[in-house]
Amino acid sequence: MSTRLLLIADTHLPKRARDLPAEVWRAVEEADVVVHAGDWVDVRLLDELEERSRRLVGVRGNNDHGALRERLPEVARVEIEGIRFAVVHETGQATGREERMSAQYADTDVLVFGHSHIPWDTTSATGLRLLNPGSPTDRRRQPHCTYLTATARDGELHDVTLHRLPPRA
Repeated sequence: MSTRLLLIADTHLPKRARDLPAEVWRAVEEADVVVHAGDWVDVRLLDELEERSRRLVGVRGNNDHGALRERLPEVARVEIEGIRFAVVHETGQATGREERMSAQYADTDVLVFGHSHIPWDTTSATGLRLLNPGSPTDRRRQPHCTYLTATARDGELHDVTLHRLPPRA
């Protein structure tokens, strides 16, 4: 058995875009689990993802207030296909990230995070995989808006793919 994952973060709706791109909504419909690593900004996206996804794992970010802060944890932990995931919005500066997060999430196989809007895929010396999907709506200084997909199967993460979205019209 395998589980299809969609990883997103830093959607900042409706500040950065009115809605998620159509490609991301298609990925939501194809995914078995949608992971959102914070900075939703508008609770309507949380409501819609809860309605449209099969399973949603989300955390709050530094720009999430009110109902988002009340409904979402700072850290979410879930096991999928034998893989121990943790989801958090912020991990601090890039320098030393693998070592800091390995110490903080020693009981985790994959850490999904956001905040920087910079796609990230590294594995620490302890084996912790760190994934940041970037942002599907706010590329900041990156060349593209992005999101990640992956497949969890037999205790391992497969087919981790960074998707680059076309520029918005």
